Amino acid sequence: MTEPPMPLAGHGEVRVRELAASVQFTDVILRKGKYPDLKQRPPLVLGYDVVGDVDEVGPGVSSLAIGDRVADLTMTGSYARYRTLRADRVVRVPAGVDPAEADALVLSWATAYQLLHREARVVGTERVLIHGAAGAVGQALVALGKLAGLQMWGTARAQHAELVRSLGATPVDFETQDIRSLAPDGFDVVFDGIGEGGFASSWSSVRKGGKLCAYGFTSAVNGRTRLWTLGWWLLRLHLWNWLPNGKRARFYSITSLRKRHPDWYRADLEKLFELLAAKAIHPSIAERIGLDGVADAHRRIEAGGMTGKIVICP
Repeated sequence: MTEPPMPLAGHGEVRVRELAASVQFTDVILRKGKYPDLKQRPPLVLGYDVVGDVDEVGPGVSSLAIGDRVADLTMTGSYARYRTLRADRVVRVPAGVDPAEADALVLSWATAYQLLHREARVVGTERVLIHGAAGAVGQALVALGKLAGLQMWGTARAQHAELVRSLGATPVDFETQDIRSLAPDGFDVVFDGIGEGGFASSWSSVRKGGKLCAYGFTSAVNGRTRLWTLGWWLLRLHLWNWLPNGKRARFYSITSLRKRHPDWYRADLEKLFELLAAKAIHPSIAERIGLDGVADAHRRIEAGGMTGKIVICP
């Protein structure tokens, strides 16, 4: 823990008093130096998302005022009590919603929404397999997939089967069940944020003409896989698209898609906030902690088995 000087809002910026920032596996990847898009080098402050109240408005900002509640996808810097944000990147948070629940939408649920509707472009009644369905993104995929009318199967540990079922998917015990027997012809879409075996088993589960949407590789991070191996896996995803079976594979990155289509991210997060305000979705918050609980939170997330977000409420 450090006490740096209070940040000041520069031109086009606002300063926020933070209300919520998630601790998530993406932060673990960043801490371990295995996040491909990170240009910064340690020492740095982690923190991929934030919800806070504007308490200072910088020059050139007319769209926001002191007291406005906003959210942003930050990648780093949000394990803090105050931080500055670009005013043109933030999304307003509706009044009356829980800041911790709103923060859970900024990365995990936005990732799930974009995987479903921007990458896979799902159509109701499609058969979908979700690996890691009890995780943060997995739960969001199931909940949002149910709203879209999908037929879903979700892999999870045996103790999380009832959770997966309650969200709207058929639970699959990845340790004992043969996934290929569930859909002999394959699934229309497979979502994989685990990357077991370099996504090879997921690719084999996709039907002809179907899609593999990869978005993470938690198994590789936990298994201490080298960066060049991860690079080969990503290249292989691209090469699979050249096979004559009509199947397609993509690796989704929320930061890359936001750079190309910032209007998509804003619209998608606003849609999620509308669903939250209407109580149509219910993000799971496992615990609310202070900044002094971050190290322990990282240990728990690395150990696996979490079924809800750990949120810093500084």
